[in-house]
Amino acid sequence: MIELDHLTKRFGSLVAVNDVTLTVRRGEFFVILGPNAAGKTTTIRLLAGLMKPTSGTARVAGFDVQTHPLEARRRLAYVPDFPFLYDKLTPWEFLRFTGQIFQMPEARIQSSAQAVADRFNLGEFLGKPLEGLSHGTKQRVAIAAALLHDPEVFVIDEPMVGLDPQHARVVKDELKARSRTGMTVFVSTHQLSVAEELADRIGIMHQGRLITAATLDELRRQSGQQGALEQSFLTLTQSATESQPAPASR
Repeated sequence: MIELDHLTKRFGSLVAVNDVTLTVRRGEFFVILGPNAAGKTTTIRLLAGLMKPTSGTARVAGFDVQTHPLEARRRLAYVPDFPFLYDKLTPWEFLRFTGQIFQMPEARIQSSAQAVADRFNLGEFLGKPLEGLSHGTKQRVAIAAALLHDPEVFVIDEPMVGLDPQHARVVKDELKARSRTGMTVFVSTHQLSVAEELADRIGIMHQGRLITAATLDELRRQSGQQGALEQSFLTLTQSATESQPAPASR
């Protein structure tokens, strides 16, 4: 469902994403980890079609996001780490607006909006302007709206930002349940616990490169570390740092 083929993004002399090749299957829950400035968010923006790659391709459900953007986006939902919402709208108006963008029939908009509002405990907020809601509530609105059209691929950057433990649990359970019924989930996060608990496979990016994509048990074998994911993550990123060639002297 997601195919990245030698994906590269340069900003002048900075290589933010460096020759990344990855396939994420239908129904797979994939979590990408990495230190700050590893290239995770840039990779997601390339996948969502918000940036044009310097070279390489990103495909969603077989459609190149650059050459067939509408077909790719019909099948994709993307929630950034700080989602943009129309603050003068209410959550209900925003959900209806999102459904209209995806050309959903009005009856389906109504039923789907009510279903996601109930799932994410938004009932008491549906008639209140978004500008007056907390960051965590806005995050739930953004996730609910993204799921409204039942996307085939769901991409989210830092899903737990601003969520209290109760609603973080709801989001985790909903995304995992949807992945089990066939939705491909691609998550970028700094929270190792999210990857440890939910991921079918875990990718680790470092200095723009995807240094591995494997199950938790495979990561433990690669790193020689048992127990918590943290130890494998630290060992693999440190090894990647040490293997980088030293800068040429001048």
